[in-house]
Amino acid sequence: MNRIITTKSHNPRVAYGEALLDLAAQNPKVVALDADLCKSTMSFLVEAKYPERFFEMGIAEQNMAATAAGLALGGKIPFIHSFAVFVCGRAYDQIRQAICTARLNVKIVGSSAGLSDFGDGATHQSVEDVALMRVLPRMTVLSPCDAFEVKKAVWAMAELEGPVYLRLSRNDMPPLTQAETPFEVGKIQQMRAGTTLAIFATGTMVAIALEAARKLEELDLSAKVINVATLKPLDEAGVRRESKGMQGVLTVEEHSVIGGLGSAVLEALASSRIPVQRVGIQDKFGMSAMSHGELLEYFGLTPGRVVAAAQSLLRDGGAS
Repeated sequence: MNRIITTKSHNPRVAYGEALLDLAAQNPKVVALDADLCKSTMSFLVEAKYPERFFEMGIAEQNMAATAAGLALGGKIPFIHSFAVFVCGRAYDQIRQAICTARLNVKIVGSSAGLSDFGDGATHQSVEDVALMRVLPRMTVLSPCDAFEVKKAVWAMAELEGPVYLRLSRNDMPPLTQAETPFEVGKIQQMRAGTTLAIFATGTMVAIALEAARKLEELDLSAKVINVATLKPLDEAGVRRESKGMQGVLTVEEHSVIGGLGSAVLEALASSRIPVQRVGIQDKFGMSAMSHGELLEYFGLTPGRVVAAAQSLLRDGGAS
């Protein structure tokens, strides 16, 4: 298939909708299902162009997942959509039993992930979705860092046989890659070179990590930044390679520190003595706020907090 990667928007949801529409235009097996949020998830673009390949399931995520399993058995490539907290939480049993145990070719898209749905509070904010999806056997978990990478991830997940979870933020993300930047499921990518500290980041936090690395450079501390767009299967060999010779490793994620990127990196480095510190949401639910930035500040997901964590790690060491 001819991949179409160009994008005029820095919003990952818009980029996703455009990519899904392009994919549907080239592959008649692609169908879309939504749980009453199609304008938020951008799946309405498929509905408008290919109404016969769009299924509005209402506020019934469990039925949506089970229906997608049936469509996959019939040879279709179903993409199911909702807010990340709902598609992963409400439909977990159906994803596990109907989709993953049979390794069915269903693509699960969690929109408004992390704290990005800032106005709706804890009930709509997914701080545990990566942990839920990552623990499922046969599930691939993707978390792109910008709109370009979102589009590449959509095409890549369509080519993978089996269940895939794609995590999307609600808000704009600065462009960190280009249309021609390589993207391969299961591989990490160094975004910035460094000699003292390795910072592994995923999704929205890659931009934060890069800004923190620039601030650390002003303090005469050299930090490399690695984009982990595939959380499962984790590129464990790459993690060990990028960590080799470093004085410490930092992980940064807009997710609970339990079960997400930090846990995955610690697992990969289990036999290593390198100190690791995790920057993320410290076993708490989200909350309502006036902006996404306000929540990032509250939960310590800012360049300044990453700098402080890096200084603490290099000074004191130790996993946390």
